[in-house]
Amino acid sequence: MSSPLVVIPARLAATRLPGKPLADIAGAPMIVHVLRRAQEADVGPVVVATDSREIADAVTASGGRAVMTRADHPSGSDRIHEAVTAVDPDGVHDIVINVQGDLPTIDPRIIAAALVPLADSAVDIATLAAVISRAEERDAPSVVKVVGTPVSAQRLRALYFTRATAPWGEGPLLHHIGLYAYRRAALARFVSLPPSVLEEREKLEQLRALENGMRIDVAVVDDVPLGVDTPADLERARAILTKAFSSEADTALREESA
Repeated sequence: MSSPLVVIPARLAATRLPGKPLADIAGAPMIVHVLRRAQEADVGPVVVATDSREIADAVTASGGRAVMTRADHPSGSDRIHEAVTAVDPDGVHDIVINVQGDLPTIDPRIIAAALVPLADSAVDIATLAAVISRAEERDAPSVVKVVGTPVSAQRLRALYFTRATAPWGEGPLLHHIGLYAYRRAALARFVSLPPSVLEEREKLEQLRALENGMRIDVAVVDDVPLGVDTPADLERARAILTKAFSSEADTALREESA
């Protein structure tokens, strides 16, 4: 039996949208929405790892748990490793799920889906992808594609991640979703490794794992969650969640009146 721990890395120093974890969405900071979606996944305890007292205070005020980490981490993986070591020094939790702090509309079900490949003991790290449906995404370097070999209908073993349009030929392309489930030992090994050649060339951290012989399997899900990187993304997230909360309120009112 596994015991997952969900960790959400969050920092204020974003260049395109400064202070975005605290941006208001439907009356709550964005980081609180991500926290709630992770709690709704119901796969294990959830903690926010941050170097910002403001973010920690917002999480605590909402009833969540936050842990302060160093400000000089080169990546979110390093931040979550420090957080896991701090909150679980005895190693009770053997799987760590890294949910990015800029996914306020993420479907909790896909967080749980990231655990499925780890049922195979040969898998070190699990992640997610969705079939690309928009033509403009096929050639966009900002859309990371995963190339892999099928293991089952909704799972593949990753062979490569790239910003290029790949693989060549007829067939679907898969949009990689940057949510990871690590075995605890795999996370510790990963952060101990130096940046790899292809990682630095493609600017994709997960290539470090592949270049060092670690196995990454991918669960294929229905869609890509909205990542908030720009003011336009933020407005989309606000519209989505405002509409969702309005629908929930209408449903509750109808049920009370019935």
